[in-house]
Amino acid sequence: MAELTYGALWILLPWPAAIGYRRFFQGLLIRDGRTRLVALGTVVRLIAMATTALVLYGIFALPGAYVGAAALSVGVCLEAVASRIMASQTVRRLTEIAASGESEELGYRRIFEFYYPLALTSLLALAVHPMVTFFMGRARFPVESLAVLPVVNSLAFIFRSMGLSYQEVALSLLGKRFEHLRALGRFALGLGLAASAALALIGFTPLARVWFETISGLSPELTAFALTPTRILALLPGLSVLLSFQRALLMQARVTRPITLATALEVSGIVVMLMVLIHSVGMVGVTAAGVAYVAGRLAGNTFLIRPCLRALERARRSGHEEPAASASPAQRSDVDDQLAEGQGDHRAGVL
Repeated sequence: MAELTYGALWILLPWPAAIGYRRFFQGLLIRDGRTRLVALGTVVRLIAMATTALVLYGIFALPGAYVGAAALSVGVCLEAVASRIMASQTVRRLTEIAASGESEELGYRRIFEFYYPLALTSLLALAVHPMVTFFMGRARFPVESLAVLPVVNSLAFIFRSMGLSYQEVALSLLGKRFEHLRALGRFALGLGLAASAALALIGFTPLARVWFETISGLSPELTAFALTPTRILALLPGLSVLLSFQRALLMQARVTRPITLATALEVSGIVVMLMVLIHSVGMVGVTAAGVAYVAGRLAGNTFLIRPCLRALERARRSGHEEPAASASPAQRSDVDDQLAEGQGDHRAGVL
């Protein structure tokens, strides 16, 4: 097993560079409002993955780990190339703007200060998986839990991915002073409810057995272990949409440190919940994982409420400073009165 893993790791070496290169140009496309091309790049990746897997499986008869790793690497590499080609027009236009001197100077220090909390956030989030695996091996029914958890997580991720992609959308469309906050907030609410309802529809109906037994190939016994955590995780897609919306607000306000702190709190909450539910309560491992995932995400969402409100308040103030600065004393007094009257309504609308 270790030898297969080692070989697959070598095949996956192009993955990080291709992902970074791809997401850079996808970000430019999203900023330019050309989101359909991002979806087209996904189609390119899926076709490349399927073609690579079929060829390697049918002709070369390689181990499954090598086939899967090669399919992933080829897929993301071709998507990266496709993203660069599709972004050529956007890059050309941005280069012309930079050459004209209209763009703001941006140094590596500012990039690093903005980026490193986000990079740390990703590392913290990835650290959850080995920790959950550690606790699964020491819970009740460890083998069944370890077998079922990846299948349950894969199903939940289908609906959580809607929230992941919403972060880029919200960041692109919010506006410098959050002009489109309400419209994006209403869309996020509808998207979150729909994503959670779709997962709940599978978890609480006979569709669950269709998915787990017919599609995923689990035995009826393992399907019984998967039902409860799936129903618990039905809350997670909605919370993921909320988290993406909160992160977009903070990133637009150039405040990224609270995102890292919220992720650290989420990871800590997951670990604490697993310790309590497994060692004190004696809950089945995969069920404890479902509860811990939801509890940790709720803690992170709750933590980000206050930083988001502060960011919105700063944007509101900066939006009124410019007209007030050039107005007469009487006009400035009127503006101040209007702000005082509208502050309560603004906060209530955000909540």
